Amino acid sequence: MTTASTYFGSMIEGYDSLIRRCVPRYEEMTERLVEYLPAEAKHVLELGCGTGNLSLRLAARYPDAAITFVDASPEMVELTRARVAAAHPEAAERGRFVVSRFEELAVEPESFDLATSAISLHHVVEKSALFKVIRRMLAPGGTLRFADQMWGATEGNAALNWQRWLEFCRLPGNCTEEEIGSLVAHARAHDHYEPVAAHLRMLESAGFAGVDCVWRNWMWGIVTADAV
Repeated sequence: MTTASTYFGSMIEGYDSLIRRCVPRYEEMTERLVEYLPAEAKHVLELGCGTGNLSLRLAARYPDAAITFVDASPEMVELTRARVAAAHPEAAERGRFVVSRFEELAVEPESFDLATSAISLHHVVEKSALFKVIRRMLAPGGTLRFADQMWGATEGNAALNWQRWLEFCRLPGNCTEEEIGSLVAHARAHDHYEPVAAHLRMLESAGFAGVDCVWRNWMWGIVTADAV
């Protein structure tokens, strides 16, 4: 059975092109996520580094930080390592590049002051348990900031969001029908969406405060939560 990590590992060469053709306002979403990150961070955890698009921004924003880059795909981790080393060699030397599923990541409590992620957490089934693990990883005063796919609060909203996504994919120059079929099949097999309100409830239950959805566009949103 193909896993999410092997799926993405197999498409490493075309991933950056595809994500911009299948995620509406991808660049804007990434920029907004970075805007909501704290001004300073010394120990940073990125869950789902992928090909390193957010990783490079983290290395540039926090030049003195020790950053841990995590992904379940070995191919993705190695590509991120190479890209960070080329653009920010000191960050690569200080950083850790870890191949692991998020649920199996072994980290000491209160090891980070920032945890962040871009379009990765929806692959986790038990998000409530993961948020509790992330909360334990964060030192008091730390923060979690992530962008991800969110389900609609009603089936009607969810259906409209899904329809708008497919319409975007089918715009001239975006995705082929073969690519759309692959994306839909992957989503049905590996994606586990939750509504925004469910994310906020789970985060509060995990011990986070100040939870908020600060940006939203159809299926995609940015959520912030603080460790207290």
